[in-house]
Amino acid sequence: MNMLIAIPVYNEQDYVDRVLNKVRRYGHDLLVIDDGSTDQTSLLLARQPVDVIRHADNRGYGRSIRDAMRWAQCYRYDWLITMDCDEQHQPESIPDFCAAIRADRADVISGSRYLDDNISGDAPPSDRQAINAEITTLITSTLGFDMTDAFCGFKAYRVATLKHLRLDESGYAFPLQFWVQAAAHELRVEEVPIRLIYNDPNRSFGGQLGDPAQRREHYRAVFDKEIGKFPGRFSASCCVKCATSASLSLCDDPAVPQSTTPVTRN
Repeated sequence: MNMLIAIPVYNEQDYVDRVLNKVRRYGHDLLVIDDGSTDQTSLLLARQPVDVIRHADNRGYGRSIRDAMRWAQCYRYDWLITMDCDEQHQPESIPDFCAAIRADRADVISGSRYLDDNISGDAPPSDRQAINAEITTLITSTLGFDMTDAFCGFKAYRVATLKHLRLDESGYAFPLQFWVQAAAHELRVEEVPIRLIYNDPNRSFGGQLGDPAQRREHYRAVFDKEIGKFPGRFSASCCVKCATSASLSLCDDPAVPQSTTPVTRN
């Protein structure tokens, strides 16, 4: 199995050496996308035996993942695994993704911090947990995926399926565009449990997305725009009012078509 592990980084001087040293132990090819770091990250990467894509300035999380996908396609990898570099994704979970890859049941294997209650974890910031719950409910009710964690960046992608996707979202809303296109092209999705870790609960998204209300609206706007590219393919998306309800079973807005899709735990 020809596999690439790709790690986007932005100002990760406190973590990058430890994370890369652990990941390298698993013996897979390793690519780092340096998204315009302004601290010592770039110098530390120069001492590591890894391939590096460097952005001259900060271009966004989505752009980094798209670059990793293009690299994996160009060099004909079978699978691409993406993970973060802030020690919120444990390299020790890589074998779990590899096991799911070998099982050959899915095209996308997505980490979930909420799938297994027996895996201990940290309490996430309340606004992030609420928005994740809302957007995950939106995705399950609209796209039909059975998932519990819409935003986890620890994923494995079957590279051959990426050629069907037309991804251009550069920011943190990238997962919303990806999930819509994955559903439109009928990719099979499976989740694997990972530990919920928040080393720095005060870490900000930056700019307007630092405000939870604006972040929620941005995510919804990207999702609705992407849904609009596939007219007639999906039912109307669930309203925000219902998606924020922890007890949602059916939408109570008469303007929204009813769905019997069960709501996953978040």
